[in-house]
Amino acid sequence: MPIALLPDRALVHVTGPDAPALLQGVITCNVETLGEAEARLGALLTPQGKIQFDFLISPIPGGFRLDIASEQAAALAKRLTLYRLRAQVEIAVDPTVAIAASWDGATTAAEVDAVADARADGLGARLYAAVGAFSADAAEADYHAHRIALGVPEAGRDFPLGDAFPHEALMDQLGGVDFRKGCYVGQEVVSRMQHRGTARTRMLPATYPEGEAAAPGSEITAGAKVLGRTGSQAAGRGLAMLRLDRLADAIAAGEPLHADGKVLTVARPAFASFAMPDAAAG
Repeated sequence: MPIALLPDRALVHVTGPDAPALLQGVITCNVETLGEAEARLGALLTPQGKIQFDFLISPIPGGFRLDIASEQAAALAKRLTLYRLRAQVEIAVDPTVAIAASWDGATTAAEVDAVADARADGLGARLYAAVGAFSADAAEADYHAHRIALGVPEAGRDFPLGDAFPHEALMDQLGGVDFRKGCYVGQEVVSRMQHRGTARTRMLPATYPEGEAAAPGSEITAGAKVLGRTGSQAAGRGLAMLRLDRLADAIAAGEPLHADGKVLTVARPAFASFAMPDAAAG
């Protein structure tokens, strides 16, 4: 049962009697259906529908915790405060809690709060405990290799904040967007993409037959066309943001994909249901 500390993550607590209503009205996921031991993907979007902050949200007594990249925690707290207005809500970064991930099992230690990472089957659990309470037996890199193998992207490593739509980052496939709840920031753009089927770009798992993966941020080409860019990589696998229409053209023309001088193949993640060009459907 590997446990890896995630020192680049932090918690923002949103508590108070109006916390559910505040978050339900501004973020992409549904907090009203959130399970007691569930960490659900969510995001705060720009009015143009692009991901400004993404996080895992789970319930705590009196409110919610938002598990986010540590470098974004203070900015998220500040942004949510702007939406608070007269609501009875407290918003604060909590520096006293350490964050870890576990997979292939779950911790049962009483001092650890374990919640299922609901993004994809097999991803594991998120663990929260006082700083210094964890005894990790895996490296942070092991966790990232695990999520990359499952095809689960992460902001900053695989796509830039402020420049990607939820569909492009697979949030619609990973339970991070609720298309049945009411309005939230950026909702009109996201709903239009969903109902018109206009998401042309997707994050896809990539494999490298020769073993060595391309460096993150490398252009992916087929013939003379640029199809996208690579994201994070580990153990001969990686993630890649690709235009599906250009991928279809490359497959039809029999042109292999290249990045950083290496050949790669892509597939649809096991958890996903969107349409893929036939030869790359996975």
